[in-house]
Amino acid sequence: MEKDVKKYWRTNIRYILMLLTVWFLASYGAGIMFKDALGTWGFWFAQQGSIYVFVVLIFVYVVLLNRLDKKYDIDEK
Repeated sequence: MEKDVKKYWRTNIRYILMLLTVWFLASYGAGIMFKDALGTWGFWFAQQGSIYVFVVLIFVYVVLLNRLDKKYDIDEK
């Protein structure tokens, strides 16, 4: 049981780190580091795009965690 809890949380943390990396690349990377290559899109990503990406990542996280909960038979009661 304890081993399953560790695997669950290890997977959960891995999901969080992956999604935060995507958000970092979308906000900081596209908005600041690659702004010259993206032209006017770089400003858009810095101002609005990173917010949209963050909202989408929230929904992705919900889907991933629902699957993880089902895999480890963890349900809300």
